Amino acid sequence: MSDRTYQICTNCVMDTSDSMIVFDDDGVCDHCIGYYGDIQPNWHTDERGQKALERTVEKIKKAGRGKDFDCIMGVSGGIDSSYLTYVAKEKLGLKPLVFHVDAGWNSQIAVNNIERLVDNLGLDLYTEVIDWEEMKDLQLAYFKSGVPHIDVPQDHAFFATMYNFASKYKIKYILTGANYSTECVRNPIEWMYYQSDSIQLKDIHRQFGQRQLSNFPLTSILWHKVYLRYIRGITVVSPLNYVPYIKEDAMQLLVDRFGWQRYPQKHFESRFTKFYESYWLPEKFGFDTRRVQFSSLILTGQMTRDEAMEELLAPAYDEENIRHEFEYVATKLGISAEELQGYMDEPNKTYKDYKSQESIYRWGAKVMRALGLVRGGKR
Repeated sequence: MSDRTYQICTNCVMDTSDSMIVFDDDGVCDHCIGYYGDIQPNWHTDERGQKALERTVEKIKKAGRGKDFDCIMGVSGGIDSSYLTYVAKEKLGLKPLVFHVDAGWNSQIAVNNIERLVDNLGLDLYTEVIDWEEMKDLQLAYFKSGVPHIDVPQDHAFFATMYNFASKYKIKYILTGANYSTECVRNPIEWMYYQSDSIQLKDIHRQFGQRQLSNFPLTSILWHKVYLRYIRGITVVSPLNYVPYIKEDAMQLLVDRFGWQRYPQKHFESRFTKFYESYWLPEKFGFDTRRVQFSSLILTGQMTRDEAMEELLAPAYDEENIRHEFEYVATKLGISAEELQGYMDEPNKTYKDYKSQESIYRWGAKVMRALGLVRGGKR
């Protein structure tokens, strides 16, 4: 938490745990101002969005004629990717290859949810399993580094594997569950630094890793944002931004139609991410990702601010079971609970303490905003 006087937005629940947050004279934060001024006016889920999506779907179908599938779609078993799977097949008539990356931390619920969707929709599932010894070594390096964004190794592997697969097999379209409905407020960069920064990943591993990363999949912003998009012509599509998407309604549909199981919180399909977001991040750094998630739902009319404030009074983790989760993570990483506690007690660091490509990200974001290619304010 910053040393500045504590303040919370009067419109959402973002607060000064985001050290870069700015408030106007009415106490409304820049996350909200960015949403109302930039995202909301340009986000259409009515007939305009439907027509725009139909044009894209036609291109995808054309590219996939005569093939077993016309696009690939990363699926974790979480709500966004699960609902996208349903929409892609049932509503859009696409033939997606369901692409799953197993980084070693799948919850049983996530495994069950993916299987139910694939089986009931008659889709093909491709699973890429990440080298566990290398993943474990890299995750331990991030714990030792003291940075908050210890989920980067897992996220980096997800993105890199999917992009590398698309490049290798000349797949032109990647569907993603990214959306404004539940993600219009973005995590501050100090909470969750860019997952695709391979320079920082390699620097942290060089300083704290113990084994060579021979099989770990790597990507970079220049590779997947520039080369694959503008040279190879691979397009990333976010269909949920063009259709009505209400989180609670979507979850209930999946429950009723497929026997899909709910999670206590967004991103909890991964045991590691559940531990990281519910316990490690708020307890060690004071960053509660529920503030970002709830604020997105507040802005899109799916939750009231009072409801969010009430939920934030209780910790995100299960107080009765957190010791078990702590020991589970330590054991899976091959260390003692005492060693893991030692990493928690070490001084906190930030992404600025290691080499990075931050300047490239900021320059790229500035250019893309100037060209009208991205929405969402300064972050």
